[in-house]
Amino acid sequence: MPRKSGRGPGPADGRSAGVSAADLRPADAGEPDGRSSQPSGLLDLLAVAAVLVDDEGRIVLWSPQAEELYGYSAEEALGQYAAPLLIHQEHWGLVIKKFADVMETGTSWGGTFPVRHKDGAARLVELRTMRLTDDHGEFYALGLATDSPTLREVERDVALSTRLISQSPIGLAILDTELRYVAVNPALERMHGIPAKDHLGRHYREIMTAAKFEVPEAAMRQVLETGAPMVDQATVVGRTPSDPEHKHAWSISLYRLEDPQGRVLGVADLVVDVTDRYQAAIEATEARRRLALIADGSARIGTTLEVEQTARELAEVAVPELADLVTVDVLDSVLDEHRRARSEGPAVFRALAVKAAYPTVALQAADPPGQTAAYDADRLATQCVRTGRPILVSHADGDDLARIARSEHAATLLARAGVHSYLLAPLIARGHILGCLGLTRAGNPQPFDEDDLALAAELASRAAVCIDNARSHQSVRNAAETLQRSLLPDHPPHLPGLQIASRYRPAQATYEIGGDWYDVLPLDDDKTALVVGDVMGSGIDAAATMGRLRTATSAFADLDLDPAQVLQHLDKITSGLEHYIATCVYATYDPHDGACHLATAGHLPPVLVRRGKHPELLDLPTGTPLGVGGVPFETVTFDLDPGDQLVLYTDGLVETRHHPIDERLETLRRLLDAPDRSLEETCDRLLAELRRPDDPDDVALLIARTQPFGPGS
Repeated sequence: MPRKSGRGPGPADGRSAGVSAADLRPADAGEPDGRSSQPSGLLDLLAVAAVLVDDEGRIVLWSPQAEELYGYSAEEALGQYAAPLLIHQEHWGLVIKKFADVMETGTSWGGTFPVRHKDGAARLVELRTMRLTDDHGEFYALGLATDSPTLREVERDVALSTRLISQSPIGLAILDTELRYVAVNPALERMHGIPAKDHLGRHYREIMTAAKFEVPEAAMRQVLETGAPMVDQATVVGRTPSDPEHKHAWSISLYRLEDPQGRVLGVADLVVDVTDRYQAAIEATEARRRLALIADGSARIGTTLEVEQTARELAEVAVPELADLVTVDVLDSVLDEHRRARSEGPAVFRALAVKAAYPTVALQAADPPGQTAAYDADRLATQCVRTGRPILVSHADGDDLARIARSEHAATLLARAGVHSYLLAPLIARGHILGCLGLTRAGNPQPFDEDDLALAAELASRAAVCIDNARSHQSVRNAAETLQRSLLPDHPPHLPGLQIASRYRPAQATYEIGGDWYDVLPLDDDKTALVVGDVMGSGIDAAATMGRLRTATSAFADLDLDPAQVLQHLDKITSGLEHYIATCVYATYDPHDGACHLATAGHLPPVLVRRGKHPELLDLPTGTPLGVGGVPFETVTFDLDPGDQLVLYTDGLVETRHHPIDERLETLRRLLDAPDRSLEETCDRLLAELRRPDDPDDVALLIARTQPFGPGS
């Protein structure tokens, strides 16, 4: 090859034929700027091979990467002509021409070129050549090459990464090891509402200033320290300058960045807007909560047929899950049949229940349970019951509070309590408006919405049916109880040789009256008849049957019949009363001889309490219940001394679902083992100790204590 300078390296020049790296620099190289930095791993990844050729085409420098790329060791390559060693013969002409152009003009050349490997195979390399000059003005050709497929792969990765970063909807930031922003893609720029240039060089917490971002910051430091990525493990909810009116949710993933040598470069922060997913999860959770609340209401509301208790159950279900303060009010005309509902003017309500989640002055603005109050026509409660439509006040101001409260003072109390949202749902059952359910929020910052309105309406609808059932039942029960109490006797003012106490209690669990009765009948010759009976069943029919039997018993008692004969006649009457049967104990006491004659028809045994002895259950022929028919009854006679007590009762006093009857009768005997207690105290004690709130049966109790009787009595 021609030599441009006409000179070549050799012994005559007093220089070595070899060339050191310090003697060489690019022809257009400038002075270094004095800064130093860590080497990049990219060149190591590409394994760039460097070959230096003198102006005659001989190889004078050979890098380790060249040995790896071409297969020749430095000993094999140095001093050899480059073209025969590295180029297939068919390409010599092109290579020599390109080499001459580079050496003569100084123009660099590059491209993809097949080179000859030591094993004879052709290998595509990406080649760059440039002319170098030393301090003597001698020219050299530097060839830089790397494996072409490797380079193409890197290029594709870079192009793909560039496109993904710039066009992806996922926000991406690169932060250095000090958590300063190095790069931000357009998606994250839009999410933050801050230009990318304003990110660069600033610390993560300078951009993400809210306290909630302390968690992602700590996660970044952990990823930098451990190298373990965190994928979709942190969800942050907040607002950004780009959309300050709405909350957004972001899922954050973090990865540590390293070069091929494992040197830590920083951390990649991937941010995905998951607002829709987050909102859907919240809505699903809220839907489950509402369904659970409805299910809870179905189980807890209407456990009794009692209006006030049903209203309290409704209030307890709604607080605090749905509201901070709940009121349940019904129209006074619903509970008082003598009043008529008004279609104009004020509406009169009776408060049934008030429940608050915490102590609040708003309680003073609500009407106390049991109290009636008139609400003017412009009040929301009146409008609700007049139209039968729910009312939602999402954000209540002073004017709204004035229409919610019954009076100006009550409105002031609501404002002082911080009431900001209000909801009314009508109580409608079987087409009739009974009242309204009022819900208030003060401590809960969330306003009521349409979903809350639908939930309140559902609870109100279920509760209204229960309240209406309780109201109807209570009306029937009151009529039946009035009937029964009218049939129960008053004690005669004077009974020879006897002191009497009695009690009647309706069923506590169902508030249903039954057919239990007692009677005290004065007879001729200073005798007294004592009767306790129980018509099986409950309600008005049972009470009416009881009244017929009581009347018949009184008529037969006047005939001075034996107790067994009285029961025999009652049995015939009961057999003719359709399906009814009854139990009964009938006793007569003669104070002249202290004799008691007693017969029982399927009834529990009376208890005899003698002075100085433990109470005993009388061992009597039980007999069959009245109405069975055809079975004779038997009278038993025994003496009673002054101070002895005879206790007659119905099964509602001792029978329960949880204890054997023998155990309960023993408890009854134990409670009666105090003969000096007054009869009234004894009655009260028996009811208090033996009755439970959920007892399903009514009770009749009659206690007679004998007293001295004689001419001076």
